[in-house]
Amino acid sequence: MREKLVKAMQRNQLVNMMYVSKNGSVTKRRVKIIKIVGDSFQAFCFMRQTKRTFLIRNILAVTPVIRKERDVV
Repeated sequence: MREKLVKAMQRNQLVNMMYVSKNGSVTKRRVKIIKIVGDSFQAFCFMRQTKRTFLIRNILAVTPVIRKERDVV
């Protein structure tokens, strides 16, 4: 999981993730990773509209957000 996060951060890419919060509820978040330190990372969370710290071990799944460029007609 850490490798996926590092790759997304290096590519300046947004990711969608399924995350287990402290109280045990599962949420879907769209984040932009700012930095990774030890077993956690700091990211801008678009759901909360603020910087948040997440534990890597609480991530269930991560998928990169792919933006397709469209041709202008």
